[in-house]
Amino acid sequence: MEDNFSHINKKNQPKMVNVGDKKVTKRQATAKATMFLGSAIISHFNNDELITKKGPVFQTAIIAGIQAVKKTSELIPMCHPLLINGVDIDIEITDKEHIEILCTVAIEGKTGVEMEALTGANIAALTVYDMCKAISQKMVIKEVKLVEKFGGKSDIKNG
Repeated sequence: MEDNFSHINKKNQPKMVNVGDKKVTKRQATAKATMFLGSAIISHFNNDELITKKGPVFQTAIIAGIQAVKKTSELIPMCHPLLINGVDIDIEITDKEHIEILCTVAIEGKTGVEMEALTGANIAALTVYDMCKAISQKMVIKEVKLVEKFGGKSDIKNG
């Protein structure tokens, strides 16, 4: 089992992977969350933003996503604490009912940032839900996926 799961030791117990011997490389990952808001919520947006009593929806979600990226190692037990070089979160209304959230994370380090990008996209989506639930609770976070990663031993492009 050790060969297949890097976070399991020879006794099948959890471990944190030792990245001490890995080389420092530039690494980047992008995750995408696709979310159904519905036309009842989208119709309230003006110039790609909705100001609620809690504040601007997308701007608040972006800040929450950035915070989540920085706290990933506190939330997911086997993630290494990382010195993040940059986080870019973009939220776009894609049609009358949906939005897309793209979270891109960059570092120079010994381990990848896929989990940080996925966490950032998820928390940004949850923040949109929280800020819009007074209008409708029919929202659905449909999919969160890794779109691409590069800089480690394997590059991935999922479109």
